[in-house]
Amino acid sequence: MYAELLRLLVDDYEVGGVSVQVLVGYEDRSFGEAIGLRLLGAVHGLVLAGTAPELAAFYPSVGGTWDAVLGWEAFEQVLRSRIGEVRSLLTQPPQTNEVGRAGALYGGLLHLVDQLPLPVRLFEIGASGGLNLRADHFRYVADGALYGPADSPVVFDPAWTGQVPSAELRIAERVGCDITPIDPLTPEGQIALTSYVWPDMTERLERLRGAIVVARRVPADVRREDAVSFVRALELSEGHLTVVWHSIMWQYLSHPDRDAVDAALTALGARATASAPLAHLRLEPHRQGPEGWEYLVDLQTWPGGKRRVLGRAAPHGQALVWTAALS
Repeated sequence: MYAELLRLLVDDYEVGGVSVQVLVGYEDRSFGEAIGLRLLGAVHGLVLAGTAPELAAFYPSVGGTWDAVLGWEAFEQVLRSRIGEVRSLLTQPPQTNEVGRAGALYGGLLHLVDQLPLPVRLFEIGASGGLNLRADHFRYVADGALYGPADSPVVFDPAWTGQVPSAELRIAERVGCDITPIDPLTPEGQIALTSYVWPDMTERLERLRGAIVVARRVPADVRREDAVSFVRALELSEGHLTVVWHSIMWQYLSHPDRDAVDAALTALGARATASAPLAHLRLEPHRQGPEGWEYLVDLQTWPGGKRRVLGRAAPHGQALVWTAALS
């Protein structure tokens, strides 16, 4: 659905249609700013809020059926009639709090605590609504093995391929940061999070809705703070494993901010000990050749600063394959 919509938007833009007015001033933005996703999410949010009824019939997320011809006509009508509102929503950074990426977090933590059996202090940068801070409260089924609570409303089956240890995971602290955090317990927050899920991807929508149920049961602290300040303020804790985690958010940081986060982690890691270790666990894209990308689950641990790739996944976390374990 979104592939067709994006092609239609490009066609409309090239002939000087309404999308030119909507996107004026955004022509030279970088790929990482995801302007296309912002535009589609903005309109989806209007549909979810019930304020764009002419489009609801074509959005599966609210019970509609996509039609490229009639759906585009309705989409174009919304752009024309609500251009100011849509443009105001383009200023908001994407909030794809994709629950499908939780498997990479959870599996990576199991690898970690199998070797470092300490309670985990989990810190997430770019946490959005903080749904993945509750990764241990989702259910994972893989190769006949079961992980997580049996009554969880979020179930991954199959969750991954490859070996993951069945270690005891104890999370003592769940803290995240985001420059525009979303409260998943409010109606407004739920609409915002849902708006960035593609409307015809029913499994992703079901996972998100289940994760919101989990969020009501399991508290997490998501603060309005930038990644650099957040990481610089972190301290290690005796008798705990401190883990800094993020997924598909690195692209939204400037290169100086990426360097600053890495430097802060290196400085913190220099103070790590066997009884107060540090880990940096992430699922992020890595360029493979001039046009290709792969999404790696990689891990760096201190003391020592050793770094390795644990697995690979699709951008939304599916098709997760564990290729290495800690040794």
